[in-house]
Amino acid sequence: MAARRGSTANSYLDAPNVDTPKGHMSKKTPGGDSNVAAIRRRLSVAGGETSLDGGIERLSVAEGDEGAISGTDSRCAVTEYSGLSKKGHAPYNPRKKNQDSLIMADHEGTNSLVLCVLDGHGEAGDGVSQWFKKELAKEMFNHPSWVDDPKKATKDAILKVEQQILRNSRVDTEFSGTTLSMAIIRGNTIIGVNIGDSRVTIGKLGPDGKIVAEEFTHDHKPDTPAEKKRIVNAGGRVFAVEYDDGIDGPPRVWLGHMDVPGLAMSRSLGDAVAHTAGVISEPEFFERELDPATDRLILVATDGLWEFMDNDVCVGMAVEASEPRISVDALVREANQRWMKEEQVIDDTTVITAHLFGYHGGHA
Repeated sequence: MAARRGSTANSYLDAPNVDTPKGHMSKKTPGGDSNVAAIRRRLSVAGGETSLDGGIERLSVAEGDEGAISGTDSRCAVTEYSGLSKKGHAPYNPRKKNQDSLIMADHEGTNSLVLCVLDGHGEAGDGVSQWFKKELAKEMFNHPSWVDDPKKATKDAILKVEQQILRNSRVDTEFSGTTLSMAIIRGNTIIGVNIGDSRVTIGKLGPDGKIVAEEFTHDHKPDTPAEKKRIVNAGGRVFAVEYDDGIDGPPRVWLGHMDVPGLAMSRSLGDAVAHTAGVISEPEFFERELDPATDRLILVATDGLWEFMDNDVCVGMAVEASEPRISVDALVREANQRWMKEEQVIDDTTVITAHLFGYHGGHA
């Protein structure tokens, strides 16, 4: 196993005036309010647009975003799907890369479809997420347990790809990493896989005949009791930075003796320094059968979507779209507008919408 490099010469926050142990930051930092907003949220904010629609690549004029395969798949519960990864906006750093990535891959031999989003963070976050995009599905499908035990195959593949990136001298993972949220649909079974604060949500028919949201995977936040206990037992600390404007940042993970790295999640891939403070890369699995009578769609998205839009709002917007391609465009557009209104910056945003059992949006 590759050793996790442990230098603490950098910080995810790049923030002045941070005190121990509670954390305090003046809002009067260079760059104005938008700079403070970015520091507070730990943004990955830049990137063009590539998507595949019906198996045909579709490029937009916006450079630096990334899309994925859209199309149909009748071998499993998913009958139509589309994905889009769009760069964020940061006025103080217009050349920063899009650090999100996505994977959309099917395996005909097992009637399986893999839908996955990755939210990179840190200086080399784009390199980490891109490496997983390049290698993960291949490792999953080639694993000897993929046919009979997809959870084991997925867990082992994630570990293998993480070890590859930790050993890669061209990508510095000391203070860089990525989240991972994945839906594996095999026949009518869905397996959720989560590491970090991206998310899988299912839209299903509720008792009143309306489509409601089911949060299928759960975010890994540092202040969740079980996650915090593990971090503290490993010698790490969990606290939020306090700001003069009275709006605190999210709870973050810190070393026991230094105010680094300030990671705003309790599980991630990469992040060598954070892993010495109790952050882990262990995936959490969720599984259930999809019901043709009630289940309508799946959303897989990074926190660029979820930060200012809850599950019900997102599912409500998704069901209004007649096709997944329209759904992802509308969700990303709305998320971007809310980011600008709240923070004057925009996080990278990646969304996948998958329709189930021949569902067409606009009705229950």
